[in-house]
Amino acid sequence: MPERLAIHGGKPVTTEPIPSGVHGPSVIDEREIKAVNDVLRSGNLFRFVENSNVAAFEKSAAELLGVKYTLMVNSGTSALICALTGLGIGPGDEVILPAYTFIATAAAIVAVGAVPVIAEIDNSLGMDPADAARKISPHTKAILPVHMQGVPCSLDKLISLARKHNLKVVEDCCQCIGGQYKGAYTGTFGDAGAWSLNYYKVISCGEGGLVFTNDYDVYERAAFASDPAMPMWMSEKEWQNPPFSRQCYRPSEVMGAIARVQLAKLENILSNTRRLKKAFLAELDAPRGYTPQFVDDPNGECGISAAIIIEDPNLVPTYAEALKAEGVSAGTVYNEGFPDRHIYRYWNSILFKNSPHRSNYPWKDPQYRGNVEYSPDMCPQTLSILSRTLRFGFNVNMHDTHARLLASAVNKVDAALG
Repeated sequence: MPERLAIHGGKPVTTEPIPSGVHGPSVIDEREIKAVNDVLRSGNLFRFVENSNVAAFEKSAAELLGVKYTLMVNSGTSALICALTGLGIGPGDEVILPAYTFIATAAAIVAVGAVPVIAEIDNSLGMDPADAARKISPHTKAILPVHMQGVPCSLDKLISLARKHNLKVVEDCCQCIGGQYKGAYTGTFGDAGAWSLNYYKVISCGEGGLVFTNDYDVYERAAFASDPAMPMWMSEKEWQNPPFSRQCYRPSEVMGAIARVQLAKLENILSNTRRLKKAFLAELDAPRGYTPQFVDDPNGECGISAAIIIEDPNLVPTYAEALKAEGVSAGTVYNEGFPDRHIYRYWNSILFKNSPHRSNYPWKDPQYRGNVEYSPDMCPQTLSILSRTLRFGFNVNMHDTHARLLASAVNKVDAALG
């Protein structure tokens, strides 16, 4: 007989709180403090100084990723904008993105004057290649897959789809810094990749981003997009593309100094989270009432999250309530009225085609010949999956025993309810 659940008067799996925490900020120590103090004492806060921290971070990131060109900017959104600009994406173009990602992904597409086309996700919680194929139109110029919560999406299929239709690929790795897919880092499979160094990411300098690519033209155009004065720092002989002016997304030396130290801690962070997730998975019994999130490359993921997809939608609230009573906080990713900006249904500025200009740009731009329509219910597969998804996070403040307690709670609840 299944063990009596805590919600029915049984003994909970744990009464001690599971440690919470973010990743990069949780490992801040005297090294980051010294790096910032050194910058402040030097008085050199601008990135274009000799022995720049920003340039050193870019160089180290390029060496880690095995790419030729990297560009630090002031946010992950900016990184996506610069990557898209670098690839020549703009007015008249459509870009396909998944229905489950932060609204910044869609906002970056709009920022370059292109139109977001929202595709379903599958059980990987990443873009569904089959639906992405259905969403391709004569106006599609790029696909923007997102590696959510440290889990690479089905890259093989998406890259193959893009190449078949001669589409550009920008990989959104903002939540997957250090993640790998079949032996190479995420972000290096497409034409450009993007990191976010936001407070909640794997490594952080508060805000910040990185664009990376192996194509010099993409890099140079991204650099111009990041700094309207960029050509002024270069001689006419240095650039290969006609210079242009866009917004300013330059980072400061303070951001570069923190990011440089954090990057050196990346492997240690990931070794911890990967170990925790392996301990969690090893403790799980065979599922009865749920399906585990599909992970295409278990060895390459960051290990910062795990998800289970409950088969019976009516039991999802009961699973969540029962887990909470066992001492484990787990909520569904999507519920009616829950304003998670990672789900397309809550991207009101996109769904309502709100524009900052009376021209209703980019949807009514004269160069755009398509007619993309949105509605809150346009991706039923996505809403079905997310409404049944329970997610668990792993962070550097946890120990293996905590990961095993999470699994024990899942086993207990699933045995009783599944």
